[in-house]
Amino acid sequence: MTEHIITGRSNGVLGIRIDRTDKKNALTFAMYTALADALEAADRDAGVRAVTITGSGDSYTSGNDLQDFLKGLPEGESPAFRFIRVISELQKPIVAGVNGLAVGVGVTMLLHCDLVYAAASATFQIPFVNLGLVTEAASSLLLPRLAGHQRAAELLLLGERFDAATAQAIGLVNALCPPEALGALLAERAGALAAKPPASLRLIKSLMKRPAAGLAERMAEEAGLFGTQLRSAEAREAMTAFMERRKPDFSRFV
Repeated sequence: MTEHIITGRSNGVLGIRIDRTDKKNALTFAMYTALADALEAADRDAGVRAVTITGSGDSYTSGNDLQDFLKGLPEGESPAFRFIRVISELQKPIVAGVNGLAVGVGVTMLLHCDLVYAAASATFQIPFVNLGLVTEAASSLLLPRLAGHQRAAELLLLGERFDAATAQAIGLVNALCPPEALGALLAERAGALAAKPPASLRLIKSLMKRPAAGLAERMAEEAGLFGTQLRSAEAREAMTAFMERRKPDFSRFV
């Protein structure tokens, strides 16, 4: 674990903070490794129900540390690509809090988060084309699917900076808030997820992330999982709590 990736756990939520403010939270290979390790540990830990990711200072992350990239990619799986793979496969919900500048992977990783909130002053940029590179993290697939071809092309092919209002308009960000309110909003939304039945969350997330299926095929798949969950202890607790007019308690489920 590097000192630039800070983690803490509270009430079933693992908080991850990128903390390299002197470099606008640019990510080194060591930081990518620490991020991937933290996410994998969260997925294995039954006590973790949700994950948050945010940055320190005035940046979420300014993207890859170019000094690392100029050295070339290491043998085997690059730490950067490993992080992208891990965040894309995470079973538990991820809530991102974009507190400031988000560049490159700082934007493309958001396509793999489940909820994204941003300070109204945050700015975004996907500048791979400006560096003679191509975009990553399946953003050439996911961003057009999210924003439409023309809007995605404008962001990917021109590589220009865009504001938080644009990020919200294209669906990349759920909601905006004053910078000083972002931490509280992040904690509240992650806490709400952590209080939900965990197996249901994992199943719904997995259905949403699966490749496109035909309507009948997806309905049949959902029906099978619905029947399984209907017989589960989680569902029994949820319905019993509703009938007893109390808040359900899913803390004993994994």
